[in-house]
Amino acid sequence: MMKVKKLLVPLVLGAVCFSVSAAEACTTTIVTKGASADGSTYVTHSNDAFESDPSIVYVPAKDHPAGSMRPVYPCAIAWDELPEYACYSVPRLVAPERAEAYNYPGRKQTKPLGEIPEVSHTYAYIDSDYGVMNECGLMLGECTNNSLHLEYLEPKPGNGIFYASELGRVALERCRTAREAIRLMGGLIDEYGLWGTGETLLVADRDEGWVLEMQPTPSGKGGFWIAQRVPDGEFFAAANQFRIRAIKENSPDQIFNPKLPQMLKEAGWAAYDKQGNMDWVLSMRAAEDYHPYFALRRVWRALSLVAPSANLPMNVKGWDTTAYPFSIRPDHPLTTEEIMNLHRDAYEGTPIDRRQGVAAGLFASPYRYGETKWERSITSRNIAYTWITQANDSLPVPIFWLSMNAPAESTYIPFAVAPLPEAYAQADRTKFDLTKAWWISQQVTVLTRGFYNKISPSVLDAAHAGERRSMDLVAASSGQSPAEFAETLRSNANRALSEWRALYGNLLATYDGDHHLDFDEAHRPKGDKVEKY
Repeated sequence: MMKVKKLLVPLVLGAVCFSVSAAEACTTTIVTKGASADGSTYVTHSNDAFESDPSIVYVPAKDHPAGSMRPVYPCAIAWDELPEYACYSVPRLVAPERAEAYNYPGRKQTKPLGEIPEVSHTYAYIDSDYGVMNECGLMLGECTNNSLHLEYLEPKPGNGIFYASELGRVALERCRTAREAIRLMGGLIDEYGLWGTGETLLVADRDEGWVLEMQPTPSGKGGFWIAQRVPDGEFFAAANQFRIRAIKENSPDQIFNPKLPQMLKEAGWAAYDKQGNMDWVLSMRAAEDYHPYFALRRVWRALSLVAPSANLPMNVKGWDTTAYPFSIRPDHPLTTEEIMNLHRDAYEGTPIDRRQGVAAGLFASPYRYGETKWERSITSRNIAYTWITQANDSLPVPIFWLSMNAPAESTYIPFAVAPLPEAYAQADRTKFDLTKAWWISQQVTVLTRGFYNKISPSVLDAAHAGERRSMDLVAASSGQSPAEFAETLRSNANRALSEWRALYGNLLATYDGDHHLDFDEAHRPKGDKVEKY
């Protein structure tokens, strides 16, 4: 995801221009079952936007009468709010027929862009600004990508009706496996078309992980799309740049519209690598956003964290580099804790450690503020929430681990695809409400960021302690029924939220403005000059 404002003249075909981003953007990964320590498949996603809706919604399974139609809604996260469709950042959707948490009495209902035939039965799933996972263990992740050919295609009559967020929701409603979901979404793109921006959707089940990349066409008809499988035993990361390279016809590891090569030629976009293969990244002109290390540096860091022995270069010559592989085999199988901590990373211990330098401030913060374009790290001050979905054969049901705000100042809490505590529904980041998980987390986050070097170690200690307890609870609950397991996780979540409320008070009592606080040693200024008598 990459939320941007429509402040610039939209890109025209062939023009070169970069957007002014209203927020930093998402990082998303796949850990295949052969790359994880417990045989789980994981998908991770950080939802990074100033104006993101922090509500997490349970959409129940439903049966539908024959002949029903499913509305296809727009979303503000694609680019900007669309008042003509009653489509806003918060709440992201007003559609009572979809879920009770999307019922906002007194608010005008969101107007659909179109509709498609409904199916007789839809699965339950967890929704946010993008779909998270369904009851069958189908898991999604997302990031938005630039194309110098076409930055944004607006939703209007004659253009496509699907954006990646709504496309993923249809897949969660209807599909059990990643391959099934990719074929469904590809078919919907071909038939109903795309609008919005270039997108990557990670699509996985307990056995396979796939990367689906898509881009609207200049005509608004159909769309360009391609999917590639992540080999079992390997790890994949994407960060706001397309990652699939050679388009390989008749490959068992790729799925795409057979007309894709011809479509790219007819659009004048087709580009080729040095071996003569049509290259997806080159064909999309998939450049970085507004900084030479906005996207690729996060890919480098994620791959290097899991496989330091690969010695991947930190610096590369351009956005079209082939220095970073599509996916990589970790040096050792990854634990849940290591996957969590990956999303807390700010290049610690590297030459570009975000806690170093004048810009880190007197309390060595990894975050930067204002309109200046800074190097982007995996952790970000703009993160609304991060999820880690997990599926394997030993769990009573697939689960997802949710961290509100940036996980570097928060904790991950596990949930089943089942009704969630009320604290996660209908949250509004413009109205303070300590009954909501986002605000419970926000208190600790804001306090920590004010005095980072002193407070963050205490916050991380609390986060890790809660996560270890949750991991032990998940392991001990393997014999429970799905309903019992879901209730166990809800009770655990309520306890975790209570502890996080208490943590804020404890931090205030400990760091009360003058006690136990000091500047970071590397940034400590000299004391005031004292005049001698």
